[in-house]
Amino acid sequence: MTDRWENIGVNGPLTPPIPMRLYGEVSKTKGAPIVLYFRGDAFQGRSMSQAERPVGTALVAAGATVIEADYARGSDNRFPQAMEHAFMALAYLSTKRKLYSGMNKSLLFVAGEEAGGNIAAGVALKARDVLPGDLSGQLLLSPMIDPMMTSESFRRADEIGMARRWAEGWSHYLGNACGSQHPYAAPCICSRLSGVAPALVVTSDDDPLHDEVDGYADRLAASGVSVTKKIFPPALEWPDVYRGESGRWMDVLRDEFANFVHVLSE
Repeated sequence: MTDRWENIGVNGPLTPPIPMRLYGEVSKTKGAPIVLYFRGDAFQGRSMSQAERPVGTALVAAGATVIEADYARGSDNRFPQAMEHAFMALAYLSTKRKLYSGMNKSLLFVAGEEAGGNIAAGVALKARDVLPGDLSGQLLLSPMIDPMMTSESFRRADEIGMARRWAEGWSHYLGNACGSQHPYAAPCICSRLSGVAPALVVTSDDDPLHDEVDGYADRLAASGVSVTKKIFPPALEWPDVYRGESGRWMDVLRDEFANFVHVLSE
């Protein structure tokens, strides 16, 4: 796998190949953590972008081998297909740890921002149910968690031009009322969070998704999940992540993820 998209076949007669790509190159550190990354785009991305996202770049700088999966390809960004495609990418990588890190027991993470964070959270829930013990951690970067969009902080979404985009994205992803009631689609309604992989949850004081992200992190912790919650100050310009823009937050995210991995490795 290179920095170009490649179709990776997965088990399942009705499942199309999943495009995946490696950011940069495989880490030269034996046993480096492997990160399966899902980008955002508010459930509205339609094609494989060649532009690497700064989130993936920051995780590579932290020493990880980062592999992005295009969960939207073949799923039209709809639940449950998009989440299922992402989960199958995780199941595939779980059997390829030695290939990408030199060790069969390397730590394996899912990560994503915004809509990709929703996918990562849903995959983490399913991994607990289907592949217990395979997932080492989840990196949830301002994930879209609550389709109701009624929190106090969400009122700031118009200020950064995201309110309508997120509303349209949720409507497209869920498709019908049944999807909105499934915990893999809307993790905020999940009533059983215990046993999920440890989480590094990131938001910021000026993030429109702050309240729902903060609330989900607290519920994970209350369920006995090991949670590291980081709330960035406005000076780091964290909301720029929604536009795929780099910023001051990148170095901080790099260090936070490196610390998260260190703690889990002890």
